[in-house]
Amino acid sequence: MRLVIGSRGSKLALWQAHWAQERLKKKLPGVEIVIKVIRTQGDDAVDIPFDQLPGKGFFVKEIEEALLSRRIDLAVHSMKDLPEPLPSGLTLAAITKREDPRDALVTSDGRGLDDLKVGARVGTGSPRRAAQLLARRPDLKIEGLRGNVDTRVRRLLEGRYDAVVLASAGLARLGIEVPRVALPVDVCTPAVGQGALGIEVRLDHGQASEAALTLQDATTLAAVTAERAFLGFLGGGCRVPIAGYARLRDDGLHLMGMVARADGTAVIRDEVQGDATLPRELGEELGRRIVERGGGILLSEGGADPGKPA
Repeated sequence: MRLVIGSRGSKLALWQAHWAQERLKKKLPGVEIVIKVIRTQGDDAVDIPFDQLPGKGFFVKEIEEALLSRRIDLAVHSMKDLPEPLPSGLTLAAITKREDPRDALVTSDGRGLDDLKVGARVGTGSPRRAAQLLARRPDLKIEGLRGNVDTRVRRLLEGRYDAVVLASAGLARLGIEVPRVALPVDVCTPAVGQGALGIEVRLDHGQASEAALTLQDATTLAAVTAERAFLGFLGGGCRVPIAGYARLRDDGLHLMGMVARADGTAVIRDEVQGDATLPRELGEELGRRIVERGGGILLSEGGADPGKPA
């Protein structure tokens, strides 16, 4: 048997694809597993801010098309890049064990968010990060930043920014050692699914589904399912700052969520706790609470259509 993994061509995406390839080879000896690089809209539009890119899923659309056309058998995604819901005919066969989900403030000297000088230039291409940073520090000058992890770090070290915000998981996976401080989740709530990888397959490809299932992590699955149900209920995308993070505790699954105005002048946070075996219901419950507390207005301002479970 031969399985083809589809992946973007960035250093981080290829790290993730090779990580999955190596583990699948160990679990499925005798199966040939190869990687096919696929260029996406998000890779080509490196100078366009995330919130100006059309539609959703601009880092996965071409890869999902390759799945549906049977050019590849599995796709390895950063879960935070994968829209909710998935296209018809595709399914999320597995979610892997999560790395550190937090965002990290990267500087040249390791100072934290509250230690940055007044008016500091902070680089990020994420409306979610920008809104939460401005809510905490309205004086900051948020400047757009795209490109791979190495490029963003290099621009910081060249002095173009006083700080940049990156995912802790990406820095860890690539082994990039730079001065950084992890941002608390109640200050900068992570993107839905951040730190976890998802394995997407066709619904009719039983062999690929069985292979992917060997990489499943039950705890991460419950957490990310709740987060994605929250996101799906809100109907949001990259134009609306939305964040969600779930953790399994002794007393159940704890889910926090956030919706904001892009300039940070309005931020609505809430959290719920419930049965870990009912993560989707928990996510939808939090979505309803956020909408009722005024989040629906913020979402409508950004063109989202909240209140419809995925």
